[in-house]
Amino acid sequence: GECRRLYPDQPNPLQVTAILKYWLGGPDPLDYVSMYRNLGNPALNVPEHWHYVSFGLSDLYGDNRVHEFTGTDGPSGFGFELTFRLKRETGESAPPTWPAELMQGLARYVFQSENTFCSGDHVSWHSPLDNSESRIQHMLLTEDPQMQPVQTPFGVVTFLQIVGVCTEELHAAQQWNGQGILELLRTVPVAGGPWLITDMRRGETIFEIDPHLQERVDKGIETDGSNLSGVSAKCAWDDLSRPPEDDEDSRSICIGTQPRRLSGKDTEQIRETLRRGLEINSKPVIPPINAQRQNGLNLDRAPSRKDSLESESSAAIIPHELIRTRQLESVHLKFNQESGALIPLCLRGRLLHGRHFTYKSITGDTAITFVSTGVEGAFATEEHPYAAHGPWLQILLTEEFVERMLEDLEDLNSPEEFKLPKEYSWPEKKLKVSILPDAVFDNPLH
Repeated sequence: GECRRLYPDQPNPLQVTAILKYWLGGPDPLDYVSMYRNLGNPALNVPEHWHYVSFGLSDLYGDNRVHEFTGTDGPSGFGFELTFRLKRETGESAPPTWPAELMQGLARYVFQSENTFCSGDHVSWHSPLDNSESRIQHMLLTEDPQMQPVQTPFGVVTFLQIVGVCTEELHAAQQWNGQGILELLRTVPVAGGPWLITDMRRGETIFEIDPHLQERVDKGIETDGSNLSGVSAKCAWDDLSRPPEDDEDSRSICIGTQPRRLSGKDTEQIRETLRRGLEINSKPVIPPINAQRQNGLNLDRAPSRKDSLESESSAAIIPHELIRTRQLESVHLKFNQESGALIPLCLRGRLLHGRHFTYKSITGDTAITFVSTGVEGAFATEEHPYAAHGPWLQILLTEEFVERMLEDLEDLNSPEEFKLPKEYSWPEKKLKVSILPDAVFDNPLH
């Protein structure tokens, strides 16, 4: 209905269709992607472009074949569909189909992780979106400028638009915030303009087009900090307080050789930690681990789908000893290079602004949350700055120590001069950080 409102002259658009539907065992979660020709708006300097709309992240059927029907007031399925606006090349008579596969890839991530997207989010893709030589290799997400949220019989659906960006623009969004970079992109016609249309032929970043924009980003970082509250990452941690071979002691964790599963409460708390990290105007709070829960969800949270960070096996019964929070004397943190490069952001953009930052392992149930002294509800304290709850580690860092770490970790800002492995150590704090090759984390025997 919303597409027909926008395109009354295109009742039967070209579509890319999943041959074998997801609910019949097919690999593609989106039933189809419709492709429209949008004439733009010359008065607003909006060029002609192709407009792609996904069907399948929301509930198309209402009979529980894909999404659990939760009523008309809540979200329909995941509560959103993806859109994408691609600049039409001169002489192009039909829309390219690669954006449909890109959308399927994002949809697969949402279905597998059950993590939903929000406006201002970024996606690190590390590859030209169309598999060309383009500099457009990552994505930001924002509200579609023309498609309004709709109320359906199966819930509410909003429309999130994918915006292709360069690596430098992605890094700026991480260091500051996605919404700020989106606003800058809107002011540069060749980089998106008011409707944020992706041009895969764009060869310059917004900072090369207008050097003054970098000053606005730097000032924003200094004033606001970063609203990136966490990332999926290749990371691990070891408790150096006890020998790793001490398998009988439940207080010992050796990542990989003795994997631990996050409990439902842990996964819920991590998700709340990430969500609340975006609430910049209120005091950052990590919800208590013993929060009253009902149907697997905290009571202060609207009911939704399954726990997003929780796999089926995560829900297994956890030994009582692992649930107990325990203080650690000494810890060793391990990150791959990409994750390690975000540590200065974590320290400068989050902790120095009184916030927290979480690394959630993409290869297991490990999680590492850095907290500042201004964060309430953490189980790490100034007296016991390293504390673990199962495979979830929290590290409390004072402002003085953060400033020192930033000096010692300065070379993380120059990844091109980096040789792996790299180790940083603060013996008096009993803290060690290693930056390791990706292969270390891909090996399950790590």
